Amino acid sequence: MTSPNDPPRRTLLLARHAKSKWGLDVDDHDRPLSGRGRRDGVAIGEFLTGNGYKPDVVISSTATRARQTWERAVVGGAVARDVRYDDRIYEAWSGALVKLVRRLPEDAETVLLIGHSPGIPDLVRLLAGRRGKKKAWTRLEAKFPTSGLAILHCDHDWADVQPGTAELSDFVVPRGSD
Repeated sequence: MTSPNDPPRRTLLLARHAKSKWGLDVDDHDRPLSGRGRRDGVAIGEFLTGNGYKPDVVISSTATRARQTWERAVVGGAVARDVRYDDRIYEAWSGALVKLVRRLPEDAETVLLIGHSPGIPDLVRLLAGRRGKKKAWTRLEAKFPTSGLAILHCDHDWADVQPGTAELSDFVVPRGSD
C-alpha cells in the first residue's frame, strides 16, 4: 500500500519513430515516413488509446519522421496534454536522454518520448537494466524495429531516475494494416 507521501508510479513510453522513406535527396533529419510508417504511426495511436495510455507530455525528436510519427498517432486516437519537439533527441545517446527524462515536469505521470535508434533502445536497457517482464525483454532483445514501443514503470520522481530504477512492463511493435 502506498502512502500519500510516496511518489506516484510513473510510466515512460519510449518509442522508436515509424518507418521512414529512403533514397530521397534530403538530409537524414528531413526524411519523411514511408507509406508503412504512416500506417504504423496510426497503429501506435490505436495501441496507446486501446490500452489507456494518455501521455501528459510527449517529447519528440525534431526529425521529420519522428514528428510525423506523433502526428499519425493522433490520427489513431492518441491524445496528450503537452507536445514538445526537442532537437537534442536527434542522434542523442542514452546518457543525454536520461538527462532529458530527469528534467520532465513532476506533475507528468505518463510521458511518451519519440526518438531514434540506438538512443531509445539503449535508454530502455540503461533505465531498466533487465528488470521487468522476461517476455518483454525477449522481444526487445530480438529486435527494436521502427515503431517499437517500450513501456517502463518506475516509482521515483523524474529527477531521481537512475540506471536500473525502472522496470520494463511490455514491448510492442504496433503495425498498421495495408
